[in-house]
This record gives sequence, structure tokens and C-alpha cells, in this order.
Amino acid sequence: MKVLIVESRSELGVLWQRHLERQGMQVSCVATQNAATDHIAEQAVDIIILDLVIEGGSALSVSDFAHLHQPDAQVLFVTNTSFFSDGSIFGLSANARAFLPSGTPPEDLAAMVEYYAGAGH
Repeated sequence: MKVLIVESRSELGVLWQRHLERQGMQVSCVATQNAATDHIAEQAVDIIILDLVIEGGSALSVSDFAHLHQPDAQVLFVTNTSFFSDGSIFGLSANARAFLPSGTPPEDLAAMVEYYAGAGH
């Protein structure tokens, strides 16, 4: 399973990456919108863990780009803000599958990744 993490806070991205790699997943971690779209354009991914608030970019642009270039890739949005807490993210992003707080324990995040990658939603 190939996972792309788009997280501006490197310590959090690395924490998630290490946990997912221990679960046997192939994981890449990037910090910006441009790096994310470059990765999506060049490499297949099954799941994108995407911080809703990425520095210097737009998470929705990354999600839209992924939907166009890799329509089977599922997006799990994470955030430490209350933006879209009403669930409206699912109406704005066709490939959104979950909306989680950034503080979600890594093992719970891994379970979500496995579920959505395996379910082929």
C-alpha cells in the first residue's frame, strides 16, 4: 500500500510515517502543495493523508489534483482547526473519505488507512 502524507509540521509527518512503515506500508512525506502535486503526478498512491492547513498552499487544490490524476486515491483530511467541522469537506472534495483531528493516535490513523485503501471506496 502506497501512502502520501502532506503535512507542514515535519515532526508530525515523520511520526505518522514511521508508524505506517512499521505496518508494512510504503510512505512518502512532503510538506507543501507543490511537493504533493509533483509526487502525485509522478508516483501512484492509494491513500493521501492531507493536512487541511498546509503552509503556502491549498489542501483542496491537492485533493482536486489527486482526483484528476489518480481518481482511485482516497484522501484522509487531518486538521488541528475547526474548519469544516460541520462535514462540508465531503461536499468540496470528491475523494475525501475521513476528517480527523491531527491528534488522532497513529495506530488509529493506520487503521483508517488500511480500511479505506482496502475497501476501495
